Amino acid sequence: MADETDKSAKQNQGRASRDDRLKSALRENLKRRKVQARERAASTEPSQNDDDSLDEGTAGKAGG
Repeated sequence: MADETDKSAKQNQGRASRDDRLKSALRENLKRRKVQARERAASTEPSQNDDDSLDEGTAGKAGG
């Protein structure tokens, strides 16, 4: 009986450490993806706003 409790305690401990590693990895991945998304958004905004022809609302009105 003592052997069974030792095994289950080791399994629970191993599972807890694995869960902690996974949580940490997921958290770091989320942070990295957020930074990448911010960088992409910052790099694409000026190019779209530089040329008014990209704005569909003003493109039709300029010729008329």
